[in-house]
Amino acid sequence: MTQAIQKAAIQVAGGYNPEMITLKQGVPAELTFTRTSDQGCLDVVHSTSLGFEKDLTLGVPQMVNIPTDQVGEFDFSCGMDMFHGKVVIEK
Repeated sequence: MTQAIQKAAIQVAGGYNPEMITLKQGVPAELTFTRTSDQGCLDVVHSTSLGFEKDLTLGVPQMVNIPTDQVGEFDFSCGMDMFHGKVVIEK
């Protein structure tokens, strides 16, 4: 039996929309970032605490698998750390 995957889509245009994603602990999760504007420094998204870094080509969705084994709040940001978002993992 295959376990369901939590999915969240994030639009990247002058920031992240939505800025906060809430996920359940222990359920596999993926975020899809789609950059729809070339303004600012949003051509890269990264998170040290979640262990990813992705180049965001304009108009091309980029998927990131998120570990959900730990409860907590985990930040992600643009390459220059000017724009921020957050993943909240709850029990």
